[in-house]
Parts: sequence; C-alpha cells; structure tokens
Amino acid sequence: MRSRRKLVSGEDATSDLWPSFTDLISTTALILFVLVLLAYVQNLISGKRLNAYQVQISTSERKLRFLEDQLAKTTAEIELGQAQLKLSELKLDEQREILAESNRELGNLRSRLEGIALLRVQVLDKVKASLEAELGPRLRGPGPLVSVGDNGNIVINESLVFEYNSHAIKRSGIELLATLAQGLGNLLADPDVRENVDAIVIQGHTDERGSGAFNRELSAKRANAVLNSMFESNPVLEQSYGRYFEAGAFSEYRPLTDEKTEAAFEKNRRIEISLVLRDANVRRVIDEYVRGQVGAAGAPATP
Repeated sequence: MRSRRKLVSGEDATSDLWPSFTDLISTTALILFVLVLLAYVQNLISGKRLNAYQVQISTSERKLRFLEDQLAKTTAEIELGQAQLKLSELKLDEQREILAESNRELGNLRSRLEGIALLRVQVLDKVKASLEAELGPRLRGPGPLVSVGDNGNIVINESLVFEYNSHAIKRSGIELLATLAQGLGNLLADPDVRENVDAIVIQGHTDERGSGAFNRELSAKRANAVLNSMFESNPVLEQSYGRYFEAGAFSEYRPLTDEKTEAAFEKNRRIEISLVLRDANVRRVIDEYVRGQVGAAGAPATP
C-alpha cells in the first residue's frame, strides 16, 4: 500500500525552519561560552602554575646564588690554604737547611772532641810507656809492688816505701821514687803531654784500722814525703814542672778491696799517683760551638 504524504505549504515550512535555526544559534553560543569558560579556567590554572614555576625559579636562583657564594668562599679558602701550604713548605725547607747546617756543625764538633779524646788516650799511653820503661823490673814478676793501671795511675805498695804506721821513706823507697821522678820528668818534657795534663796527684791511702784523725794525718804525711823525695832526687822536676804536682790524703775512704784480711789491709795501704787530664780543651771547643750558636741566633735574619 502506498503511503500518502501530506503536502505542506511554503509558509508552514518556513515557520518550522526558524525555530530550528534559533536553537542552532543558541547551541553554538552555549558552546562558545563553554569554550571561553574553559579557556578562562585553563588560563587561571596556567597562571597559577606559572606563578608556582616562578616561585620555584626564584627559590632555585636564591639557592644558586647561595651555592655560588659558598663556592667563592670555598675557593678563597682553598687559595688561602694553598698559600699557607706553600709558606709552610718554604719554612720547612728553611728548617731543613738549618737542621742540615746544625748536623754539619755537630759533626765537626764531634770530630774535634773525638780528636781530643784520642789525644787523651795517647797521653795516657805515653804515661804508661814512660813509667814502664823506668820501673820495668819492679812492674814485672809475681805480685808486683808497683803497678800501672790502664788509666795511667801508678799504685805503689806501702811496704816498698814505708814501715808500718810510719811516714819515713825507706832506702828502697828512695831509689824507687828517684826512678819515678825521672820518668815523670821525661813525660812532662813532652809538650803534647803538658798541654793535656792538669795535675799529677800524689795520693796517700791507709787501711780502715785506727782512728780517722790518725789515718788522715798519716796518709797526708806519706803523700807529702813521697813528693818531697821525688823533688829532692830530681830538682829539675820541681823547678820546671812543680806547678803540676799536688799531694792529697784519702785516709781509709778509697779502699781497693772491702775484705777484712791482712792481705786486703796491706793492699789498701798504698801510694797512688794519679794523672789528671785537663778538660780545658774540651771546654774550649764546646764554648766556641756555643758562642757560634748564640751568634747565629742573635744575627739579624737575611731578607
């Protein structure tokens, strides 16, 4: 069956089209409004984000400036530290030079003192050789009554020179002391020996028996008797070298042994001749070194 269309007149069609166009315009306007609103909202959101970004940028710039300031400060400190390190290295080099110079000076001082010590040993060797040459027969054999120690001291047993508790010299003692005086005179005739000899001490020693006053007096008298006997036998010794000699009394206070036997007492009763070497040469060398150090310390620093 064929449907039937209803014919509409032209006026009616126009009236139906106008509301539709109005609706279209309204819809379009609404859409535009919504779009504008969305754009506005988007601009608001973008502006807030931009402000946040600007705040972050400002904060980052402040942090960057702070870090730059810290970097500049650290760089300045590093440069200052490097300058101080260089100055310290220069001072260290200077101290090393001073230390090296001091070591050289100490080496020279040690060499000079070793030379003096060697000379002292040579003097003692000369003393021993000279006395052994003069007293040779008496220095050898069983139980020698006269001995020369490694230090150059001459030890004379009391029985060879004195009677017990007496300071009078026996004839055998006079002959011995005359030989000894000749040997000491020959020794002091050597200028190298005299330069290093301060004194030749004649020591009187007793054993521990008897009172202290008696022993002191006896040891003093014996020491002086020995010195007088040597000067009488060799007047040149007193005239030329008398300033080197002195007498001392040690009584019982320097025993060779602490035993309480008769043999020990006899050993402790003795005359001992001690050669005292002077320390003037050593003091002079040290004084020269000290004066040099003081002079160097007081000298103005070179630029």
